[in-house]
Amino acid sequence: MSRVGKYPVTVPSGVDVKIAGALLTAKGKVGQLSLAIPDKIEAKLEGGKVWVKTLAEGKGGRMMWGTYRSLINSMVEGVSKGFKVSLEIQGVGYRAAVVGKNLQLQLGYSHDVIFPIPEGITIKCDKPTSITISGADRRLVGQVAAEIRAKRGPEPYKGKGIRYEGEHIRRKEGKKK
Repeated sequence: MSRVGKYPVTVPSGVDVKIAGALLTAKGKVGQLSLAIPDKIEAKLEGGKVWVKTLAEGKGGRMMWGTYRSLINSMVEGVSKGFKVSLEIQGVGYRAAVVGKNLQLQLGYSHDVIFPIPEGITIKCDKPTSITISGADRRLVGQVAAEIRAKRGPEPYKGKGIRYEGEHIRRKEGKKK
């Protein structure tokens, strides 16, 4: 059984953490995030560290204990450093560009795919074939990256499509004569 909940979350300098009732708020240079803490869990701020404790004995309380400690750790890391996911586009004529508050993708369809950029997310296209997604919320950054990748996932025959940077695609052999 994991006991990750027993370790405190260290709050770095430049990050302000406040606990008001069942709401934990973290504010830093990248942004501000808040998390509702359930009844089975208690969070305390002592000496620049956030301690998470379970109030309910049993399996449910122990499961939430480690989960909420990890969520708080991700919040603190997100508002201090931020999270970043990079995507690569492969394929002839496939490209991306940021136009206003939208990401415009040309992915071999008869039309351009327009993806609205959500609040709290920054998308940059340094090259037409690379997309960098960054933000303070780890879950939101990953979700946006997955939604963009789903517009044209990599196919196994030629490897065309959108993939995570460094992702390996298993290639299949084509038709034989």
